[in-house]
Amino acid sequence: MLNKVILIGRLTQDPELRYTPSGVQVATFTLALNRRYNNRQGEKVEETTFIDIVVWQKLAELCANYLGKGRLVAVEGRLQSRSYEDKQGVRRKVVEVVATDVRFLDSSKDERSPVTGGNKIAEGERFASEISFNEEDIPF
Repeated sequence: MLNKVILIGRLTQDPELRYTPSGVQVATFTLALNRRYNNRQGEKVEETTFIDIVVWQKLAELCANYLGKGRLVAVEGRLQSRSYEDKQGVRRKVVEVVATDVRFLDSSKDERSPVTGGNKIAEGERFASEISFNEEDIPF
């Protein structure tokens, strides 16, 4: 069976970095994916889908340090569904993407060089897109 997802979108907010009780880094963020099409009346329509992303280990830390709201990224990973009980005791189901690779497709506005007006890449960002993780390495 195949469970592989590749998405390109913009972050709706800054990533949230947390740590498991055993100290493993985990970051979460939401991607906004836009779809443009013409409806039956020929009018242009834009539809947005919001997808929750979960990133683990060093890649989680890099995403939290170098990504922010509005940044354009490509995410590769797998779909995961899980259930939990909310504070009111209601059973909820969540579908999310567990990312194994995150590619930074643009630079943040803060990284623009004032001298040239071009983009400069932060040291950590240069290799962030080259780091992926193996799910077997997560200690639970």
